[in-house]
Amino acid sequence: EVQLVESGGGLVQPGGSLRLSCAASGFPFGVYDMTWVRQAPGKGPEWVSTMYSGGGGTAYADSVKGRFTISRDNAKNTLYLQMNSLKPEDTAVYYCKITYQGRTIRGQGTQVTVSS
Repeated sequence: EVQLVESGGGLVQPGGSLRLSCAASGFPFGVYDMTWVRQAPGKGPEWVSTMYSGGGGTAYADSVKGRFTISRDNAKNTLYLQMNSLKPEDTAVYYCKITYQGRTIRGQGTQVTVSS
């Protein structure tokens, strides 16, 4: 069974940092592109970042470029999102997701709240 479990969210002041983790299991993690998305209250899902498999590089939404860094540890089957210089508009539930056998699978999410 494919499972994605996010962690690392919390309450942080504007300008602060958090590192999110996504522990993956049930599929060959190293060969899949991995993506972070977020959903703010009352809004639809927003793509945040993708890390491509096989050294294919990374991509970021303009809203987070220069502040967030996506990375992965294939030995630990874990995806990360380092978030720096956080802003109130970054407040959302953050999910990692993959497309596996034609289906989009995501975890339960982790809440990030940026507030003073």
